[in-house]
Amino acid sequence: MIAAEHITGLILAGGRAQRMGGIDKGLIPFLGQPLIASAITRLQNQVGTILINANRNITKYATYGYPVILDETPDFSGPLAGFSVGLKTCKTPYLLTSPCDSPLLPLDLGVLLAAEMERGDFQLVYASSKEADGTVWAQPVFCLMRVDLIDSLNLFLESGNLKIDRWFKELHSSTVIFENANAFANINTPEELKVLEEAS
Repeated sequence: MIAAEHITGLILAGGRAQRMGGIDKGLIPFLGQPLIASAITRLQNQVGTILINANRNITKYATYGYPVILDETPDFSGPLAGFSVGLKTCKTPYLLTSPCDSPLLPLDLGVLLAAEMERGDFQLVYASSKEADGTVWAQPVFCLMRVDLIDSLNLFLESGNLKIDRWFKELHSSTVIFENANAFANINTPEELKVLEEAS
């Protein structure tokens, strides 16, 4: 069984947030506290330790008491750049990733992804969400991966690829479908922030 202490949580807060006017999304208030605080609160009991991937406002993120790691690739290269530095820094056998802008992330994310990983001896398991109409959407930035994938990911990035789903296709991977699509709601605009606050 994959225990929580064998998993490091990686919160991705390294993006540009262009649709939010370029402000640092992890620091935007949600129900009175920064989005990063919501992510930490929901993730901390699912993992042994946490890493925060950020590319600006490093000192503000550091106040939460967890290591803050920066992308090693230039120009805000997307979540895979965060995955890469997370895998390099991670000292546990597994890495569980989540973006900073989904403040309702599932409290059983780690447990369910770990159970699926063990069931099929997968290298990586990602979340999918089911909408009310039955549509299933992949949520690839919510995933559990083995730390020994670092070489695979670095080769993929060196080839110039940044597409997360394309890397997943190269792996022995699987998904877990979560019924509550709202758990994966992420905030890209001020309007989405307002809607999610009102629904919480």
